Parts: sequence; structure tokens; C-alpha cells
Amino acid sequence: VGTQPEVCDFLGRCLCRSGVAGLQCDSCQPGHHSFPACQECNCDAIGSVESTCGPRGQCLCHSNYAGLRCDQCAPGYYSYPSCLSCQCSPVGSQHGTCELTSGQCECRKGVTGQRCDRCVSAADSFPY
Repeated sequence: VGTQPEVCDFLGRCLCRSGVAGLQCDSCQPGHHSFPACQECNCDAIGSVESTCGPRGQCLCHSNYAGLRCDQCAPGYYSYPSCLSCQCSPVGSQHGTCELTSGQCECRKGVTGQRCDRCVSAADSFPY
């Protein structure tokens, strides 16, 4: 399945198709996945630990990154590609996660601030 049709080297060994490896052309080369249709992993250089991936294409992500290719921020982080910690107040925020681009935490009623760490004042409620 992974060999090139009727192509062998001078020792009679079959030559593997692009992205395929092994003595019998029965696995993907490092940095590829999904044998027999081996595809490049394309792991994100910043978010992934290495350029190789699992058999289904999942790259190994640093803790603050997520996604198949580690090309988005994990829950609790924002501002890809930096993926900074949200640092939401555990008491004042709804879920401890924040908006993916601004880092604004989702605050409970009566709480305000980027990190949901301040009580809403009368001036915040009724601007004149």
C-alpha cells in the first residue's frame, strides 16, 4: 500500500511513497500521520513541543496551547500566538476563562475589571 508501483532500488527493495517509511513501507515517516495516506503533521512551531504528531495528527502542545496542530490558545489563555494566562479572579469570574483576543474575563454580576477583581461601583453602573 505504501510502495511506489513497480519501483525498486538496485537491491530489490521497494521504494516508499512520499511520507511513508519502514522496510515494508508500512508506516508514516516522522512528522507525518494517517497511514497509508501519510500527511504532514504541520505542528505549530510556537505552540507544539516538537514537529511530530500522533497517528491521528494530534501534535504535542505546550500547556497553554490547544488544537490538533497546537495553533490556538488552551482554555484559560488568550492572545494567540502569545497565549497569556487569563488570571481571572476565581471569586469574581464566571468560569475562570477569558475572551480569546482581549483577555477580558467573564465577570459575575456586580463584579468588573479585566480580571473580574473589583466590585461594580455606582459610577460604573450609571455613567453621566
